[in-house]
Amino acid sequence: MIAVLQRARNAYVEVDGKTVGEIDHGLVILLGVFHDDKEEDADFLANKIAHFRIFNDENGKMNLSIKDVKGAALVISQFTLCADWRKGRRPSFVNAAPPEMGKRLYEYFMYKLKDLKIPVESGIFGAMMDVHLTNCGPVTFVLDSKFK
Repeated sequence: MIAVLQRARNAYVEVDGKTVGEIDHGLVILLGVFHDDKEEDADFLANKIAHFRIFNDENGKMNLSIKDVKGAALVISQFTLCADWRKGRRPSFVNAAPPEMGKRLYEYFMYKLKDLKIPVESGIFGAMMDVHLTNCGPVTFVLDSKFK
């Protein structure tokens, strides 16, 4: 499972011109689910993200977690993160989870964040979405559950 974290001042996601998820400050999390991912991958990433110290303290040092700053997460499913781009000119998505499995683990990941007391907003799984955010920093990290 792979997650791209973007520290955001604010963010929202639209489907068909309607806002379906919105946060004031926190993280935009683009989440890709691979065909071999399990709940343990979601558990690992949710726990890591909840306690990952990437928000500035009063001295401007990255010392605070999303929990410390009382931030929220806007979680967007993004199977394209699972692309294999090494051969040819067109990406292959054979490594991405099938839709049913991807949706189940995407929802499980959000449940785990909520269980860790992080407010969660989301897009709509499988929909064409427009994601709007103000990346603060900019600060962006890529976390992969396979690199524990």
